Formats: sequence, structure tokens, C-alpha cells
Amino acid sequence: MTVSYTLKVANAQFGGFSKLLFRWKGSIYKLLYKEFLVFAMLYAMLSITYRRLLTEEQKRVYVKVAQYCNRSTDLIPMSFVLGFYVTLIVNRWWAQYTSIPLPDQLMCVISSTVHGKDEKGRILRRSLIRYANLSSVLILRSVSTRVLKRFPTMDHLVEAGFMTQEERKKFESLHSDFNKYWIPCVWFTNLAAQARRDGRVRDDVALRLLIDELNLYRAKCSMLFHYDWISIPLVYTQVITIAVYSFFAFCVIGRQFLEPLDPEQDQDRDLDLYVPLTTLLQFFFYAGWLKVAEQIINPFGEDDDDFETNKLIDRNLQVSLLSVDDMYQNLPLTGKDKYWNESTAQPPYTIATAAETLKPSFLGSTFDMRMSDDPEQSQQVEASPSLPRMHTPLLSRFLTAAASPAVSLKNFGRSNRAHHHLLRLRGEGGFPSPNPRRGEDPESVGRIEEEETEEEASEPPTPGTRLKVPGQLEASQGPRKETPQIRVRQPSDESIDIDQSAA
Repeated sequence: MTVSYTLKVANAQFGGFSKLLFRWKGSIYKLLYKEFLVFAMLYAMLSITYRRLLTEEQKRVYVKVAQYCNRSTDLIPMSFVLGFYVTLIVNRWWAQYTSIPLPDQLMCVISSTVHGKDEKGRILRRSLIRYANLSSVLILRSVSTRVLKRFPTMDHLVEAGFMTQEERKKFESLHSDFNKYWIPCVWFTNLAAQARRDGRVRDDVALRLLIDELNLYRAKCSMLFHYDWISIPLVYTQVITIAVYSFFAFCVIGRQFLEPLDPEQDQDRDLDLYVPLTTLLQFFFYAGWLKVAEQIINPFGEDDDDFETNKLIDRNLQVSLLSVDDMYQNLPLTGKDKYWNESTAQPPYTIATAAETLKPSFLGSTFDMRMSDDPEQSQQVEASPSLPRMHTPLLSRFLTAAASPAVSLKNFGRSNRAHHHLLRLRGEGGFPSPNPRRGEDPESVGRIEEEETEEEASEPPTPGTRLKVPGQLEASQGPRKETPQIRVRQPSDESIDIDQSAA
């Protein structure tokens, strides 16, 4: 039976979770106490052997082995591997619960679309919902040990009323090497089609809605089957188990309280507590984490927190039959409600909840935000593309920064000639220099001009491009501004000596 403690944690209070530590059913104590006792006994036996039975030389050897084992525990990433594995198991566990087929939506559709208050109409509706319940019982027999123990043979299903003798003969006459949980769903669709031909289902839209709901129900049955078939890869579970067991095997040896090899270091050794409290807590946490994954990796067993599948079967059959039979067009009288003449409905509160009426309703996180008192800030302005754009200071630095002379023009592509004018705009004042006090390096400028000349000379003209002679170019462009020329002087011997001494 599932252990529920939701009511105990409904309100946060002092020591709220601590009250749950004293429960036994479904607790970590019940799940882990055997492994915990085995680990404690192994540690105690090894401790007694080290303290009472080993010679001094053997103790020295054991100290080295223990120190090696203690260092080795840091190499196993226990928190990472266990945390990822348990997260995967918990997500799979909840997905399996949401895949359990529930007939609530299907029974409402059957009750509203399959008509007839006579005996044939009742049989039709009850048979449809019974076939759906039979399909879920068949799949739960295949995945849940509790349900299989309750219905070990098909005779038990006939005796329980999920199928008749005639239906059992039909079921067993259909031979298949695979699970036959889907056969009642096919019976459902054929019976629904017959009801449409007989006029019990009045239009094709209602029939389509009925079949769609059945397909959703059948898809959940199929998903349960695949969850039972496709497990988490065995190698992953083996890696996690070996990691945990090897970690604590090293701890049994390496976490012993050791005597120092050098008698002079006797004052610096750790306190001998005989009982390793931190190691026992570490075992409780890590091994408990592994046991949690072991318990919920298959929630269709008989553990304390496994799904109560038998209770679900009882509930589904009772509720679905009540919905399609006793509640079919069995409606209470309708009339004016209590708030007929009131514009705002306000249900009453009890004395215990009257204080909640004093709290204002939540209207939005910005409802109480204080706005600026300046009326100019509230004036509406039409957005216009002619308004100047605002640049952030950081972006303005990049937009106004000059190109570095040390960057080669070959990095900008050989076919793109739009970058060459960037070298000459500095003389025209197009881009300000980053450091106006510092003059340009003649050697760098000369190198850049050389690279530009080499690229222009080595790049062939593009086919189809019309070249202009200098005369036509000047005539077409009209008078142009003189481009400042940069002359590169040959460095003198004195300047070379000064540069070498500075370097």
C-alpha cells in the first residue's frame, strides 16, 4: 500500500519533516537496515583485527594500504553518477504512473454518445466500458505481480465478471505469439460501428469522438507494455552498483583509525572514536540513494511504495459502470441557482476562513507599481524612423574606433575592395585616431601601402566588369578633393641604433 503523508506536511512548521523520521513503513530504515548492519560488522571486524591481531610490521603495511584506499575514494564521483541515475529513475517512475489507463474520459463519451434507455442500450454501453476495463486488466496482469496473483488464469477473469465464457472462447481461439491485450479494444471498435449502423450512435462525429477516446486509452495500455519491455540499460545499473559497492569497500579499509608510523607524530593523529560516524552517515546517504532507485525502478511490484494496481482496477470498474448505466440520463432537476439575481457571486466563508476575505485580490505584479509624477513622462509620442538612434557607450566605442594599422588587408578577403579607403580616411579626418598625441609609425604605414599595392597588382579583373580609364573617371566624378600622400622615409642608422638600445 502506498504510504501517504501529504496531510502531515500540509503546513510548514517547526520540525515538520522531523516528525516523518519516526515512521517505519515505507521508511529508509526498513529498506536499508540489513545492508547497514553488514557494513558496520565488516568495519568492526577489520578494526578489531588491526588493533589486536596484527604485529607492528603488519600494522605498518596496513597503514600504507589504508591510506591508499582512502585516497582512492576521492576518484569515484559518487554524487554525480548517483544523482543522474536516481533522477532518471524518478522521471521514469512518474511517467509509468501517468501511463496507467483510466476510463474517466471514455466513460463520459460513452454515456453521452451511445443512446438508448432500453435493455439493449444498457447492454451496449456496459459492454463497451467492460471491454475497455478488460484491456487494462490484461495489460496489468502482464506487468504487475499483484494483479497476476489476483487473476492468475483466464478463469479468474471470467469469474470476476470482466469477460463472459463466450468471450473467453473467442479470445483463446485467436492465436498470436504476442500479448493479446489489444483484442478487447478491437471488439470495442466493432461494437461501436454496429451501434452507429443501428442508430444508437447518431452521427459520424460522435463515432469519431468515441474511437479517438478509445485510441488514447489503448495508447496508455501500449505504453505500459513498452515500459515493462524496455528497461533502463543493464550496463548503466551495473556501473552504478559497482561504483557504490567499490566505494564502500575502500571505505571499510581506508576509514579505519590508524596509529602513526612515526612515534613523534603521535600528537598530530586524529581522535580515535572507534565508531566512524561520518563514514556511517555517508553509507546511509549513498547506499540509501541506491536503494531508493532499486525500489522505484519497477513500481508494479509489492513494495510499500509501489502502485496499488488492484485498487485501481476496483475503482475503474465500479466508477465506469456507474457512469454509463445508473447515471445515463439520470439528471437532477434544474432550476435557478442561488445567485440568479446577483451580479457578483460571492460564496460564504466559515469563521475559520473569514480572515481570507481581508486580503485584496491579486491583479498583477505591476498593479501597485508607482509611476513617475512628471506629466511629460506620460505623454504619448509617435515612433518615427527619422528620429536619431541612440547608441550605448560601449557600442559607440566600437563604431568610432579606427582600424589598427597592424591588421593585414588580406584578412578582409581578396575580392572586397571596399576596405581600402579605411587606410586613407585617417588623413581626411573620417576616423579619429585613438591616441592623437602619438604620431603614426611610418614603417607600419609603409607596410600597409605595400600590401595594398600587391593585392591590386595580383588580383585579375572580374569578367564582365567595365574598367574606366583615368580620364573618364575624372570626367565622370568631376572635381575631387586631393588625397593626402604619405611618404615613407628610409630609416637612418641613428634611428636603428636608438630602437635597438630601447629594445
